[in-house]
Amino acid sequence: MENLLTVSISSFIKNWLVEDIPSFDYGGYVVGSSLKKATLYGKAKGVLAGVPFVNEVFKQLGCEIEWFLEEGKELVLDNGRMVVAQVSGPACRLLQGERVALNILARCSGVATRSRKLRNMADEHGYTGCIAGTRKTTPGFRLVEKYGMLVGGIDGHRMDLSSMIMLKDNHVWSTGSITNAVKEAKRVGGFSIKIEVECQSIDEANEAISAGADVVMLDNFTPEQLKASARELKLDWITKGKQVLVEASGGITEETIVDFFSPEVDIISLGSTSQGVPHIDFSLKINH
Repeated sequence: MENLLTVSISSFIKNWLVEDIPSFDYGGYVVGSSLKKATLYGKAKGVLAGVPFVNEVFKQLGCEIEWFLEEGKELVLDNGRMVVAQVSGPACRLLQGERVALNILARCSGVATRSRKLRNMADEHGYTGCIAGTRKTTPGFRLVEKYGMLVGGIDGHRMDLSSMIMLKDNHVWSTGSITNAVKEAKRVGGFSIKIEVECQSIDEANEAISAGADVVMLDNFTPEQLKASARELKLDWITKGKQVLVEASGGITEETIVDFFSPEVDIISLGSTSQGVPHIDFSLKINH
């Protein structure tokens, strides 16, 4: 997954370090710049994620880090903790990077852990479609959270408003109809950008497909309504020579997702991949 990231992450890390150290580092003055080693511990079960971001934190601070657990692997605790990595460098620099690095790991690993659980649930029930996150992410931290989804094994869905055209109820109301909204989307999006339409009924889905949508989102359907509607749409449109992707969304949670698994449903998206996710606890301790 690391190869997905570009040099742009350096600006994210720089800004986060500046946010945490806007002027003087008084604690850094206290500890000085003698060379030290610090051990990074994982203190809760979960999936390790966020390694490239942490590498960049300590790189910018002139420190070196050695990992003992591969990203995407499960933390296995011994007496309540696991040695995950060792960081070496000036004591003040180690502590300047500590909180930023731990915050990134805690959040990214939490997202990856929930994502892995959802993917495992799908595999166990034979569901081969996509489990996807949403744009319900933390402002300024989306890249980390979407990365965590990918490490966990699910789909990140669209990254932002420029990645795919998703027409929701407000777009439809503002343009007068689904057909009008799709027409305008196709005009500006061209051939290279897919169009998805949020639909509240099978009639709306049929209108969206007729207008040229690539994906229809059946929003807030019950599991029974979803499966029946998805099956009807697939059978109807395949006889007309058109294939369409069906996405289920709205109110789906870790507790209910199994009820929505169906071979006719291509994508199941849920905001809980990034909202309300428990963090995975890590700590960094200077060796002494």
